[in-house]
This record gives sequence, structure tokens and C-alpha cells, in this order.
Amino acid sequence: MSRPTLTTEQILTALAEVPPHIAFLTTGLSEVQLHAAPSEGKWSAIEVLAHLRSCADVWGNCIVTILNQDQPTFRAMDPRTWTKRTNYPDLEFRLSLGAYTWQRNGLLDILRPLHPEAWLLTATVTGAGKPLIRSVHFYAHWLAHHEKTHLKQIRNIANSHANHFID
Repeated sequence: MSRPTLTTEQILTALAEVPPHIAFLTTGLSEVQLHAAPSEGKWSAIEVLAHLRSCADVWGNCIVTILNQDQPTFRAMDPRTWTKRTNYPDLEFRLSLGAYTWQRNGLLDILRPLHPEAWLLTATVTGAGKPLIRSVHFYAHWLAHHEKTHLKQIRNIANSHANHFID
């Protein structure tokens, strides 16, 4: 089943809303709560944020590469692999959220003024089976849709901690 395609305006709105939404959802939670998984085998809020930052790093870099090069070819990178190369899961939550917000604003500064044709620029992506053709729109849409799922996850984590009164 395919998901509906968002317009560029819907993508921009969705991408802009994520960092402040995370800030809102985690208001009042302590650093201990933000680093504590709600249950065995579940991600903590900082782990979700680390994953979101890694996706933003990887897919945002794909967007920038497509915009800066003429029909580039690059190798796919799994954001989970990228997370292992960072210290994102170990950072203080609010500082990491600040870095994520700053990065998001930078991406939006790149995407907002794009002409419609620029959203259709493509790259050939290798390393995940058959080479794929991916556009700026594809990566921005993927990022916006992917983050929506993780916002629900952060909401559930925050609700779990609020119900358990962890210091």
C-alpha cells in the first residue's frame, strides 16, 4: 500500500513542526526520564532523537548533494549505521534537540526558496540492490513522513514517564 504524496508546502510545514513538537512533548521531563527507556527493548526519548538526527543528517545530505551536483551518484547510507558513528545517544537531550532544530532550520532555508523544478532533481543511489533514482522531493517527503511516526513514539514515551513519576 502506498502512502499519499505530500505537496512541497505540506512537506515544508511538516518539517518545520517537528522540532517544536518534540520540545512541547518533552517539556517537564527530566534528563533521567529522557534517557530512560519506557520498558525493556524500547527506545528512550534521547535514542529516538538520535535516530531523527541521524536521518536528518543522512537524508538532508542527500538533498544537498542532489542540489549541488548535476545528477550525482552516491551510495545509500542507513541512518542507524550513521547513529553508531555519532555520540547522539549520549548527549544531553535539550542540547541535542537544539542542534537538531538548528540543522532543521538550515534545511528549511535551503528547501523553501526552491523552484518547483528543483524538487524534481535526482540522483542515482547505489548500494541497496538495484540502483535507484531518488529526487529532492523523495528525500524531503521521506523525512517528513518518517518523523511523523517517531513523534507518536516520543508522545508515548513522554506519557509513559509522566504516569510513572521518575525523577
